[in-house]
Amino acid sequence: MTITEINLITFSPTHTSKQIGEAIVRGMGIADVSFVDMTLQAPEKKEFGSDALAVITVPVYGGHVAPLALDRMKDLCADGTPAVIVVVYGNRAYEKALVELDAFVSGLDFKVIAGGTFVGEHSYSSDRYPIAAGRPDDDDLKFAEEFGAKVRIKLANAADAEHLYGVDVQNIQRPKQPFFPLFRFLRRVIKLRKSGVPMPRTPQVDENLCTHCGLCVKRCPAGAIVKGEECVTNVEKCIRCCACVKGCPQKARTFDTPFAALLHDCFQRPKENRIIL
Repeated sequence: MTITEINLITFSPTHTSKQIGEAIVRGMGIADVSFVDMTLQAPEKKEFGSDALAVITVPVYGGHVAPLALDRMKDLCADGTPAVIVVVYGNRAYEKALVELDAFVSGLDFKVIAGGTFVGEHSYSSDRYPIAAGRPDDDDLKFAEEFGAKVRIKLANAADAEHLYGVDVQNIQRPKQPFFPLFRFLRRVIKLRKSGVPMPRTPQVDENLCTHCGLCVKRCPAGAIVKGEECVTNVEKCIRCCACVKGCPQKARTFDTPFAALLHDCFQRPKENRIIL
């Protein structure tokens, strides 16, 4: 089967999902690539034919696909378009996020022919509590490129769209998860919630460090920060992606959630990327 173009569709506030998607596309070796970046706004209504390929990469928040990513994909129109779907999570667990993404894009009439679960640096990761810091690293990106090469072989081996078989992403191999760190995490989460300790709902801002450069405004995917009022974050809009925290050149923004310490302590062992095709 001949594919004439690739469409890289991504939602990537901290650029981890984008990096994985770009690596997959590089591995496919097809020059004609269209980039549909949904991070800052919904794309214009776009139609995809059966001779195109969609590579869709999104982050996982709390075990689910980022809701804002799904909302911004809802007007994409496919016609049996083959799709590679990937969820990127912060080394804890992606739970049913891949299945959610599969159901959503299938409802848009994409045909899922491959899937993947990749690890990226957690949104809550910091110098004090690193969580999958630096991922995707070179090995992750190499694995993503090899995945892209395998997808291209699968496409080349199919006589036509009718003979290009889909996959059941529920059959993907799960990464190894030691029992005791998971048990320790769950026990501490229950204790934390019973304690009544208030949880931060938005990043905190040190007004003495903030220079009102406006970079956080530009990087916020939800429009929760307004130019001229950079020290205020709209709690109703904030999705806690921490793009503003990681992108602040003055380090004026922090997100000091107790969950960062728990994730750092309980999920230090790097998880493996997994694919199915």
